[in-house]
Amino acid sequence: MPSHQLSTVTFDQLDVIGYSMAGEETVVAVPQLDVCFDIGKAPDQFISINHVLLTHGHMDHAAGFAYYLSHRHFDGQTPGTLVAPTNLIRPIQQILDGWGQLDGNQIPAQLIGVGPGDEVQIKSNLIARAFPTAHCYGSVGYSLIEIRKKLKPEYGKLSGPELVKLKQQGIDIEVRLEIPLVTYLGDTQPADFAQLDYVANSKILITECTFYEQEHIDRAKAGKHMHLGQFADFVSGMNNEQVVVIHTTQRTGIREVKRQLKQALPVDLHDKVTLLMDRSRRD
Repeated sequence: MPSHQLSTVTFDQLDVIGYSMAGEETVVAVPQLDVCFDIGKAPDQFISINHVLLTHGHMDHAAGFAYYLSHRHFDGQTPGTLVAPTNLIRPIQQILDGWGQLDGNQIPAQLIGVGPGDEVQIKSNLIARAFPTAHCYGSVGYSLIEIRKKLKPEYGKLSGPELVKLKQQGIDIEVRLEIPLVTYLGDTQPADFAQLDYVANSKILITECTFYEQEHIDRAKAGKHMHLGQFADFVSGMNNEQVVVIHTTQRTGIREVKRQLKQALPVDLHDKVTLLMDRSRRD
């Protein structure tokens, strides 16, 4: 039996699968892109995914990284790639070393530290770009960006051999195109993410909105999380086709969260917002 009962939301040909409740566990994967954002308690269903992108080191987001890496080794898979803020790499390695001593086996891992603007190659045509978030020291979000190349217009009428000759001469005949597919914010206060084109125009935005009740505004501020009023202002300035909401507080039931979202958002915006943990959408 799988270790977790996960929720699934599908947009076009991409599945957003995971579990996210504030203070309990957050783990979200897009299997088709071979990426898991945060790792929570390491669901068995995600062990085969090759890349885990950690946003920060809080236990509910990061507790399972050693199990994820160890279980891949146990299953004979290649070492998993764990991408995390640079300030976390040393303590992550220390934890892996400690677990290796307890387990009696070294835990192989590919650890990559990132800061704002750093990129990690996921596939030949897909990168993960880190950007700063407003939650804790070093915390980052990630955008998964498809890279395409297009022939420059001035070379459009040339033959194949002519294009090859230009390349051999070291002439750049192509322009790089970036198509932002999925952006994951992790935990964060509102910030001016609209200034980052690849975030504002990502097809799918996965964002927290933790608190909903009026009396929880101070809780949101203290924990550096997003409140519904801030969320409504934030997403209204973005151009995403779909918005997936994660990290809802257990202080407010999903039915009430849905009611308040409908009340707070204009119809066109509400229509593209989905709660990951809405059981009516769970596979």
